[in-house]
Amino acid sequence: MFIAHPWHGIDHEFNGSEINGVIEISRGMKAKYEIDKKSGLLKLDRVLSTSFVYPINYGIFPKTLGEDGDPLDLLLLTQVEVEPLCLVYARPIGMLRMNDRGEGDDKIIAVLCTDPSVNDYNNIEDVPIFLKKEIQHFFQQYTVLEGKHVIVGEFYDREQALKVIQAAIERYSMTY
Repeated sequence: MFIAHPWHGIDHEFNGSEINGVIEISRGMKAKYEIDKKSGLLKLDRVLSTSFVYPINYGIFPKTLGEDGDPLDLLLLTQVEVEPLCLVYARPIGMLRMNDRGEGDDKIIAVLCTDPSVNDYNNIEDVPIFLKKEIQHFFQQYTVLEGKHVIVGEFYDREQALKVIQAAIERYSMTY
């Protein structure tokens, strides 16, 4: 039996407004999983060294390449915890600009297309302020005890997120 590589073996199916994603970490987890670039297996990268848990489902967009050399990151809004390695169809609504060790590490914020509880979110302004603050705070603090420092910037709108996705698709195509 052949299983597709979650990053290289699945089409992103980006149509200009919706795109495939693969979840790596469920909301509420303390473990940081990531898809191993070579094997495609889900690898336990580390256990968070803080009392924090992920406040949002976290994953990647297949066949994309971020500025940091990794797949472009996905933060998926939905009312459920999505299992790791689950394929989801998402509608990007904004992004969180980040810089990790001098490299761009943007987080695309998207809603699960099949979840009616978030279907009314069309742009980042639709996301509750508290949730946006919670996401920013998590990324500002989750590596502090490890001695790592990331720069967490501002939220950007859907239009900017779509441009970043398109650039990541093109970067992947030129690299692979």
